Amino acid sequence: MAKVLCVLYDDPEDGYPTTYARDDLPVIDHYPGGQTTPTPKAIDFTPGHLLGSVSGELGLRSFLESQGHTLVVTSSKEGDDSVLDRELPDAEVVISQPFWPAYLTAERIAKAPNLKLAITAGIGSDHVDLDAAIAHGITVAEVTYCNSISVAEHVVMMTLSLVRNYLPSYQVVLDGGWNIAHCVSRSYDLEGMHVGTVAAGRIGLAVLRRLAPFDVKLHYTDRHRLPESIERDLNLTFHPDAADMVPHCDVVTINAPLHPETEGLFGDKLIGQMKRGAYLINTARAKIADRDAVDRALRSGQLAGYAGDVWYPQPAPADHPWRTMPHHGMTPHISGSSLSAQARYAAGTREILESWLDGTPIRDEYLIVDGGGLAGTGAHSYSTRS
Repeated sequence: MAKVLCVLYDDPEDGYPTTYARDDLPVIDHYPGGQTTPTPKAIDFTPGHLLGSVSGELGLRSFLESQGHTLVVTSSKEGDDSVLDRELPDAEVVISQPFWPAYLTAERIAKAPNLKLAITAGIGSDHVDLDAAIAHGITVAEVTYCNSISVAEHVVMMTLSLVRNYLPSYQVVLDGGWNIAHCVSRSYDLEGMHVGTVAAGRIGLAVLRRLAPFDVKLHYTDRHRLPESIERDLNLTFHPDAADMVPHCDVVTINAPLHPETEGLFGDKLIGQMKRGAYLINTARAKIADRDAVDRALRSGQLAGYAGDVWYPQPAPADHPWRTMPHHGMTPHISGSSLSAQARYAAGTREILESWLDGTPIRDEYLIVDGGGLAGTGAHSYSTRS
């Protein structure tokens, strides 16, 4: 029987919800492009309920325990005495979310001789040392596409929030004020602006499609060029790399995975090549942007705004400079953890577990590392140090 260790974020401060704002979710059975949504044999949760926190347990307990497996659920993941570190040595499966990542470093993996499977309940498996996973024969899987549209919607919201100066204007209302000049002194129309995405995969392409009706001019860079038909339909301008693209853009959105080629990409040099007063949106991974370079660019005016919901580490410390830098629109890492997305990634996590426990193949699109190397989606999206 397997021991499954699941690391999830804490319940709400006022307790696990007993009621919800809505009674149901729209039924979605496939994603753009045709990939079907998760298809587990069954689910033991109510779609639309909070599944990503400790009490939600991703809806896995009855499924696993009915088969004799052990499920340990915790939010404790930092420090040598964390529940993660205490339970890891004999765990066979570790599940965590990008929003509250269980950092499976090479050191932790070395202390987990029984570990066979690391599941990301969501997308983005950079919190797992992929080189170490390959070396130790660990399979890494994620629920590809489960929250890509959720993140794309968040990118559009943040873009409009920054360009239209929404958050400071909302604060004026909260403060009882009515100074219109204060609100509009940093407010612009998105119409006619040049918007570019770094990476045009599932999320990046979804962002481009959602921004096209705003009559913006769209740009992208990706190591895999899009089909000519998509470029033509969206009137896209392709650039060979980010350095070539950013001087043209009023808004740049980062939608790339974190790996050695993207880590630290947006530092002083690349940000300095952007238009003065451009906006940078990062819902991908914090380490793609240099923390202090972003702070400096906002204070100097090189950037007019920065928004995102990815931090390093996560959770971010109280003194993280991105909490207090000017003209930002940061949120905790929530873009891909809407209640809608949770229903999909909880179901996908169960689907992956069902396959692994039954000894049947895990969907190729869910695989990041398998058989001693990058596999499936991982082979398309990631690179390793070796």
